[in-house]
Formats: sequence, structure tokens, C-alpha cells
Amino acid sequence: MSDRRTPLALATNPLRGSSPGYSLVELMAFMAVMVTLAAFIMPFTRSSLNALNLSGDARNLLSAVSLAKMRAAASFTQARVVVNLNNATFHVERFQKNPAAWIPEGNVRNLSSTVSFGFGSVAAPPPNTQPAISQAPACLDAAGATIAGTACIVFNSRGVPVDNTNAPTANGAYYIADGSVVYGVTASTGGMVQLWRTNVVGASWALN
Repeated sequence: MSDRRTPLALATNPLRGSSPGYSLVELMAFMAVMVTLAAFIMPFTRSSLNALNLSGDARNLLSAVSLAKMRAAASFTQARVVVNLNNATFHVERFQKNPAAWIPEGNVRNLSSTVSFGFGSVAAPPPNTQPAISQAPACLDAAGATIAGTACIVFNSRGVPVDNTNAPTANGAYYIADGSVVYGVTASTGGMVQLWRTNVVGASWALN
């Protein structure tokens, strides 16, 4: 007696009887639903990615400032974070006394494409930091000349931010923004490095 097996029954659809597969109308309806869902989801996804980019860049900048503070103390010299405001980059440098030169340490970091240095329409700095909101003063080269388009927070060997006369200063701060949110990294005269956040509209700084 031969062994015969019954083939699996094809799934039936009331719109097309026993014909397998999908009709053109069904495929078009499915695509319309997917396009509609994508139209709702994409703005939220883009907004979330932009927020993650800004937050990540702010924490990287905070880490660079903290590293410069530690490098200065460990090397018994000055160290700084050099921010290029035009190219949206930053990196750490350590001062070498003989011959006098600023030596880069680590890689140059780039801000995300949706992030730039600035503070938009925010009019006041975080509380108990700068007297007026601004990026840190311009960097100086080893000969004391100003480097255009830059901003620097410089730490002395005690981990205290100083100006170009080596006096403690609270003017050191960096601000980055994406058009709706601003982050600020500040260094107090006591050497405390902090990360702040505020919305451009209804600005109110909060520690992050």
C-alpha cells in the first residue's frame, strides 16, 4: 500500500478564494499604512537622535575639561581645553616649559553635525558662575599671542582655572546648543567643573 500524504491546504482569503499571495490592492494598502506610520515616527526619532547627540557632546566636553584639570595637577604645569569655535572641535593641551610650547594630548574631537558652539537667545549664565554669559576667553599661543576663533579654559598646577595673568577666574565656560537646548560646562574659581542644561525658551539653568 503506497504512503500518500495529504498536501497542506492553501490559506484562503474571502476576497480571492483559494488563490495564494497578496493582491496589488492589499500591497498598496499596506504601503499606505507604513508610510503614514513613518510620517508620525520620523520626527520623534530625529528629535531623539538630536537630543542624544547634544547630550553626548556635552558630556565629552565635560570629560575634556576634567581631564585638563587632572593633567595640570599631575604634570605640575598648566593644561587647557582648546575649543575651535569655527570648526566645532575641541582637544586638550599641556604646557611644556622648555622649549615653551603647548603640546596636544589625545585626539581632536568634533561636535555632532546638529550641534554647534553657542548659547542662542539665552541671556544669563548659570547661577554663581560667570558675571555675564560668554564663551571662555580666546586661547594664547606659547608667545602670548591671541589665537582667533578659539576659546580656552586654562588650569594651573593646583587645578584652578586662571586667566592670562595666572589669576584665578570664573570666566571659563563653554556652551553648545542644537537650536532648542543649551548645555554649559563651567569651571569655578575653586576648580569645580560642572555641567548645566537649559531650554532656549524660558531659560532656567539646572545642573545635569
